[in-house]
Amino acid sequence: MKKTLIGSFAIALVLSSTPLAAQQKMDDMKGMDMSTMPAAGDQVVHIAKGTVKKVDAEAGVVTLAHGPVESLNWPSMTMGFKVKDTTVLDQLSVGQTVEFEFVSADKGYVISGVK
Repeated sequence: MKKTLIGSFAIALVLSSTPLAAQQKMDDMKGMDMSTMPAAGDQVVHIAKGTVKKVDAEAGVVTLAHGPVESLNWPSMTMGFKVKDTTVLDQLSVGQTVEFEFVSADKGYVISGVK
């Protein structure tokens, strides 16, 4: 009986301190400049340079061998990207070097602009 009472007390103590711990973590953020944080629903635009390896107009995908993407902490790699506007694919050719912008989408990343 004594062990059950002590165990119940310990559980009650832990559960009652959880809101306090959560508040302490929020207090640490008081000095943070929230104006630099993306608002809910805003998309972060990532920028990279790469070489066109393949253009698949039917699938709406371009394969790029791109350099590091600092905003995502990505190393250089080769990957396929869907494009928001498929007319962009008409401007791309294998071997061409481009600077491109991309955003996160439902199923991967989508190119939003090419220079």
